Amino acid sequence: QVQLVESGGGLVQAGGSLRLSCTVPRSIFNANHVGWYRQTAGNQRQMVALSQANGVKTYGAFVKGRFTISRDNAGNTIYLQMHNLTPEDSAVYYCNSFPPSDDSWGQGTQVTVSS
Repeated sequence: QVQLVESGGGLVQAGGSLRLSCTVPRSIFNANHVGWYRQTAGNQRQMVALSQANGVKTYGAFVKGRFTISRDNAGNTIYLQMHNLTPEDSAVYYCNSFPPSDDSWGQGTQVTVSS
């Protein structure tokens, strides 16, 4: 399995925006649901957003309309556009298929939101 590589994280003030990117191997991108997950220290990873192969999108309850997941089919890249960030959104964000593949977790990208 190939580890996925996330990018786009950083430090942002509360209320700010970030866009995360992840290039997904074509075999996963075409055949599976893909999504974003996040994890804070001492907690399990939680699903943030999913993009199903049929185009249906699903979001965690905490997103509340602030995030948008999208897919660039030509570049087999998925994005997570995040707006109105709060300190509670601070976490390491990962991309993976759904259900996630244990072999595909990458290093993630750190998002830190200051108050």
